[in-house]
Amino acid sequence: MCGIAGVINRKKTVNVGEQMRLMLQGIKHRGPDSTGYAMYGTPLKTGFIMRFKVSENSAEKNGSSKSEDPSVLLDRKKQVDAIMKKHGAKILKQSSSTPYAFRYEFTYKSDDLEALAKDIETVQNTEILSIGKGLELIKDLGDATKVADQYGLNKFMGTHGIGHTRMATESDVDIKSAHPYWAFPYQDVAVVHNGQLTNYWGNRRILERNGYRFNSNCDSEIIAVYIADKMSKGIDLEKAMNDSLDELDGVFTYIVSTKNQLGMAKDHMAAKPMVIYESKDIVACASEEVAIRNIFPHEIITYDPYEAEVKVWQV
Repeated sequence: MCGIAGVINRKKTVNVGEQMRLMLQGIKHRGPDSTGYAMYGTPLKTGFIMRFKVSENSAEKNGSSKSEDPSVLLDRKKQVDAIMKKHGAKILKQSSSTPYAFRYEFTYKSDDLEALAKDIETVQNTEILSIGKGLELIKDLGDATKVADQYGLNKFMGTHGIGHTRMATESDVDIKSAHPYWAFPYQDVAVVHNGQLTNYWGNRRILERNGYRFNSNCDSEIIAVYIADKMSKGIDLEKAMNDSLDELDGVFTYIVSTKNQLGMAKDHMAAKPMVIYESKDIVACASEEVAIRNIFPHEIITYDPYEAEVKVWQV
């Protein structure tokens, strides 16, 4: 019963971190296990932003957490630094909100980040959450306010973002199973999803044979990789999303974000909820209307998209 949300502010930079926190906190009852944000700040003119982790913050069924020795985590970070140096990537700024989660700004001689990313992920328990010019993807255990406070997201200035509150059903309570998913290796593309995909394994095997990597067994990750594959072939976001309605089986609603777009797709059966609000300045969508109402001080009118509908909005 996971919850998804997205917001895009047209031609305006605002505190999108607080917008997303309010929206996701409003639907935390749909997923108490973890919360994830993919937000877009002012794009870097040179270089890239990378968010990555070197361990899982995970929980057992009884709610107890598992942690690793801080010295082990530091050693993995040092291995990442060495790999970046080997590839000619220069780290300009770095910070961490937890012992296992890091944010780097870096320059790189090429826009082809795939080789660098794949090499970094050879370090044990290391996963790149996102790389891009403006995208920053953050996810962890806990509700929206807990994660926002932990990572300092309440003052994140940007134009748009998407988010997810997760109820673990078939996969573990950990970061790698949490949404959003970065569309590896495509810069600045992320996905959140509510539903179930019935042809996950067949599509995954095809994409793996084409060289794509998966970091979880969560069926939602396939959407991010699917969109990345389409866009790598020059297909635009709206066409890729329309194709997905026929090529991905199951019941699903998902939201995709790119450097300057927000997109929503609902499958042919339209079994998973979605509510949309649109004005000339802002578009917001979520699994429940309460999420959207949390960011407006005044009365609003929302609508539900139809079955097999795709909508894309520009910054």
